[in-house]
Amino acid sequence: MDVFLPIAQVFVNPIEILLLSAIVGVLSGLFGVGGGFLMTPFLIFLGVPPAYAVANEANNILATSVSGSTTYYLKNTLDYKMGLMIVIGGVVGTGLGIYTFTYFKGIGKIDTVISLAYMYILAIIGSLMLVESLGEIDKAKRNLFEKKKLHVHYWIHGLPLRMRFPKSKLYESIFTPIIIGLIVGFIAAIMGIGGAFILVPAMIYIIKMPTKLVPGTSLFVTIFVSVIVTFLHSFNYGSIDLMLVFMLVVGSIVGVQIGQKIGEKVNSSGLRALLAILLLIVGIAIAYETFFAEQIINESNKTFNKDLNFFSLFIKQFSEEMPFFYGLFSIMFAIFLGVAAAFIRRFVSNFRKKMTIKS
Repeated sequence: MDVFLPIAQVFVNPIEILLLSAIVGVLSGLFGVGGGFLMTPFLIFLGVPPAYAVANEANNILATSVSGSTTYYLKNTLDYKMGLMIVIGGVVGTGLGIYTFTYFKGIGKIDTVISLAYMYILAIIGSLMLVESLGEIDKAKRNLFEKKKLHVHYWIHGLPLRMRFPKSKLYESIFTPIIIGLIVGFIAAIMGIGGAFILVPAMIYIIKMPTKLVPGTSLFVTIFVSVIVTFLHSFNYGSIDLMLVFMLVVGSIVGVQIGQKIGEKVNSSGLRALLAILLLIVGIAIAYETFFAEQIINESNKTFNKDLNFFSLFIKQFSEEMPFFYGLFSIMFAIFLGVAAAFIRRFVSNFRKKMTIKS
């Protein structure tokens, strides 16, 4: 049974959306990276226009980031001071990204730009991950141990205006996290992704934060970036569809929990190689859709019947007549779902421990 999305103006199969978002959530929980760079292309393949896929996946990332960040907050593994410096850069980068998005949308090329961006990003990330994972597998087979350098300095470490970050025990230039945040915000605004695949390695290898503080701080930054991206997309373009967001959030949160449990029990080197191959396949599929199948998809979307039920009509009118409040409601809706998921997970975990002790 297909469901009509009143904002995106397309029919989707809710079972497919739930399953795909759950699968992407499993991968996110398993490898510790955001799933936006996979879920957005999947939405495009299912017929959601790229501009709408970007906006709604950003709202989904907001919900899952709130859920994960709440968990790390309860464990006290967040560096708020470092996170706020990255957020400052993220705000500037998001503004530049939205400006770029608006320009290409104005000339009617935004769908192509998004598709090409994903094609190149997935090809680069997939290739790097495949080379790295195959190298790890080869070293494991030959029982080789490579000693890594403890201190590697880049030009960014020579920047002025140093500040102390007590939580991470660092004395770092404020421009280092700000520049990284700028890049992440720009990418998030155009591609609808949280930027964890850039932010996490940068925090470990460039900022040199303690590994235990990286996941929570990364999610903390993603919350702010996703809030800005969600609101600007909703207010400027009216592209947030709450029906789609709800399906994405439910599937993703369930998938992330499963992925984290699996990640505790399996060796991820071989699985990372499979993920890299999947990224390359998705990149090839996007290239095909962009250069060969785009016209077919556009024509098929025009044939859909657009009669709306009461709920769909309410969402559409709310979005069109009060875009500012609709954007705020979209943000609060995602935050509520994320926090609720985190506390439900904590309750289930505590309940399971109590039952184990009793048994």
